Amino acid sequence: MPEPKKIDFFAVGLSDAIGFLGGSLAGYWGGKLLGMDIFAPGYGASSTVAILLVGLGGGLGLQLARRWQRRRNNKE
Repeated sequence: MPEPKKIDFFAVGLSDAIGFLGGSLAGYWGGKLLGMDIFAPGYGASSTVAILLVGLGGGLGLQLARRWQRRRNNKE
């Protein structure tokens, strides 16, 4: 019977955090380049779109990190 693979939870958590943070920052700076400020007072259209970009960036960064983890685990 083959032995199950051991999961390095620290590496998984660290790569998830880096992917999420990197994607969120990319969304933030993308919004800044487009002239949107996430920290503008009130919830205007520009601020709402900037919040959306940060959320989407974070989610995409997390998904990219998890795909990288799967590829790395499949090679072993």
